[in-house]
Amino acid sequence: MKKIILLAMLPCVAVILAGCTGEKPSEPATSGGGSTHTHEDGSTHDDHAEEGGHSHGEGPHDGTVADWGGGKYHVEFTVDHDKTEATVYTLGDDGKTAVPVDAGEITLTIKEPSLTTTLVAAPQDGDPEGKSSRFVGKHDGLGTVMEYEGTISGVVDGTPYSGNFKEVAHNH
Repeated sequence: MKKIILLAMLPCVAVILAGCTGEKPSEPATSGGGSTHTHEDGSTHDDHAEEGGHSHGEGPHDGTVADWGGGKYHVEFTVDHDKTEATVYTLGDDGKTAVPVDAGEITLTIKEPSLTTTLVAAPQDGDPEGKSSRFVGKHDGLGTVMEYEGTISGVVDGTPYSGNFKEVAHNH
């Protein structure tokens, strides 16, 4: 009789352990180091679909997009290996629309080859005076053709932002 009662209780215990809905609770928004963030429109998504994957997809300049400020901003990393030059674009919460920010420079740190370089504001047409949605910098290490992984950081209106990115091979 005890075995029958225990077996009958197993589904109840499984439901309690899994939670009533079986859904994972949402994680708090992060500014780049976490795995989930919430956009201003209330939508959430994982920054990394799987180990090594990224769910933002390509940016409007065919670069790699990273979260900056829990979805308030996004940044898009692009590189021209021949020019040993990186360009980072600041984007809105949609990850597509250029958003000029009040920052004279941002910092790009690459894991391998290990490098850190400053990207200076290079305003695009239409950016208001004193703001930029594009930042450009050079470093000899950017001449290596490979998928880069690193961090983009900067201060906008007195608030520090940081976002991690990881390029993946694309079939173009």
